[in-house]
Amino acid sequence: MAQAKIGDTVQVHYTGKLEDGMVFDSSEDRSPLQFTLGTGHVIPGFERAVIGMEQGTEKTAHIESGDAYGPHREEKLMVVERQQLPENITPEIGQQLQIRQGDGQATAVTVAEVSQNQVVLDANHPLAGRDLVFDIQLVAIV
Repeated sequence: MAQAKIGDTVQVHYTGKLEDGMVFDSSEDRSPLQFTLGTGHVIPGFERAVIGMEQGTEKTAHIESGDAYGPHREEKLMVVERQQLPENITPEIGQQLQIRQGDGQATAVTVAEVSQNQVVLDANHPLAGRDLVFDIQLVAIV
């Protein structure tokens, strides 16, 4: 039976969990995720886990943060004055916001801290710095 290799388009079902078992994403009630190996459309550790799998097989992959969404970087934390936020926004910890950078690009941020005068925004991916566990089933090599 053929094994998945770089250049193959594959379809996988997956469940992504934190090390404590909390599920953060799953394709269980959706169509399988389809991507081409070697194109960088999924995190590196996930891609490496799929390479070598045969159609119909399952595995559990433990992916360290460096092969997932990278380390949590302090330089991606921004302190802004509350008065800089639009009047219709009442910041709450965990709230997701979009900010415009100097080049006009939108960046997703999470409210990390709120004080009377300032808000700390975190532009790290929510899973940055976390080791992940994926249960993977290779549905098809297309």
